[in-house]
Amino acid sequence: VHPGVQDMACDTFLKIATKCKRKFVTLQADESRPFICELVDSLPTIISDLEPHQIQAFYEAVGCMLADKGGPVRIDRPVVLASLMTLPNHTWRTIMEQAKRNVETLVAPQTIKEIIKFLKCNNRVAGSVGTLFVNQLQTFFLDMLNVYKVYSERISAAIAQQGAIATQMSLVRSMRSAKKEVLRLLSTFIDKSGSPESPPQEVANGFIPPVLDPILGDYKRNIAGARDPEVLKLFCTVVEKLQGHVQSSVPKIMEALFECTLEMITKNFEDFPEHRIRFFEFIKSINQHCFASLFNIPQEHQKLVVDSIIWGMKHTERNISDTGLDILHDLLTNVAKTPNISQGFFQQFLLTLIQDVFAVMTDRLHKSGFRMHATLLRMMFHLVQTNQVTVPLFDLASAPPGQSNPVFLRDHISNLLITSFPNLTRSQVSNFVEGMFDIKMDLTNFKTHLRDFLIQLKEFSNEDNTGLYSEEQERASKQREAEIRAQRSAIPGMLKPSEVDDDL
Repeated sequence: VHPGVQDMACDTFLKIATKCKRKFVTLQADESRPFICELVDSLPTIISDLEPHQIQAFYEAVGCMLADKGGPVRIDRPVVLASLMTLPNHTWRTIMEQAKRNVETLVAPQTIKEIIKFLKCNNRVAGSVGTLFVNQLQTFFLDMLNVYKVYSERISAAIAQQGAIATQMSLVRSMRSAKKEVLRLLSTFIDKSGSPESPPQEVANGFIPPVLDPILGDYKRNIAGARDPEVLKLFCTVVEKLQGHVQSSVPKIMEALFECTLEMITKNFEDFPEHRIRFFEFIKSINQHCFASLFNIPQEHQKLVVDSIIWGMKHTERNISDTGLDILHDLLTNVAKTPNISQGFFQQFLLTLIQDVFAVMTDRLHKSGFRMHATLLRMMFHLVQTNQVTVPLFDLASAPPGQSNPVFLRDHISNLLITSFPNLTRSQVSNFVEGMFDIKMDLTNFKTHLRDFLIQLKEFSNEDNTGLYSEEQERASKQREAEIRAQRSAIPGMLKPSEVDDDL
């Protein structure tokens, strides 16, 4: 059969399995057993002429069927999963037995290819079968980590001997590909884990401690060019999915990942683009799900976290600057709700954060982030105006008697603006600053107040300022599209097939 026909057949089979999974795992009329059992029994014959990527699609389809655990399903799902994985598991055991006799067999190019195929196949099954995959992973989990460790040591040795150029050698690239597949499989498994087969507490206790040393230690020790961004993605998934169950491990994870990655990405705005995105996603996940852990790390690392967020929101890539702003918003929200850390945080960082948000808002490069700039400034000014910041933001020794935070901040921001924008009069600055402290002003009016001020600046007066209205423009555009779609959907045949939900 032509390969293109095989591809279409495998894709169609996957779609059918996704939409009609229950038909395969329950007993139908004229059947002696559910059809999935026959599929698994005849699997060697079915896949004998398929390419590796087609075989993986087939395994994913059967995994979709096994994911159904509704009331009418009577099959023993773990047993069927074990039968499904018999062939790849046999290949894996053969490789492991050879490695026990001679570890050099693991670095043979053909063996690495087989390991990558095995990991990819398991990844597809893990993504489709869901929580049940824990039964399969337990059969090879520790061996897989040992393979990861062997490849890490070999790559490090090659780099030590030949320098950074070693990362371009075909064998090293193959071993790195295998390592990446290990990381992707673990990410998929953790993302799909859950009760009843793999509850978060059991995953956190049984699977996370063994991965910390081989994966984190390897990442920290490696040169920048040999660090895989999939490591950041894996631990981002760990924090997002397991949340409080891994709170005690977060300081160790941050210690291994944070400083060395930050050093890689802050040299310029171009190198290691994937590491940048994954790094800020990782910080965002900790901020959202394990916030307390940010204050269980050394003081200098806490400052590094804040500095990295500021650096992120100043980035010229929109997705990174937007993520930096979102992280800062979540951080300030969490800090304000945690009295035992809020005052120390405000005293150390609030003034700097206000200045940096102002700097980003007025640099003319980040107009698309205006909505979040306004949200953050309003939040920080209102924290001060409503006396939620009780520690002094100023130096007590040089402050006049009776100085308060709201009065100090008014004077500080006024002086900052007059110094930075000499074309402004004191009256303009005074009116603007008073508006910033108006706690009766909602976000919409606050944004209007900010826009009016920005447009007065000489730097903005001769520019296209439509970016300051991007939120309103996007909302109007979506509303127009929704209205047009509603009109078209009212007339049969007006929508393209690709625009119609294809539920069977």
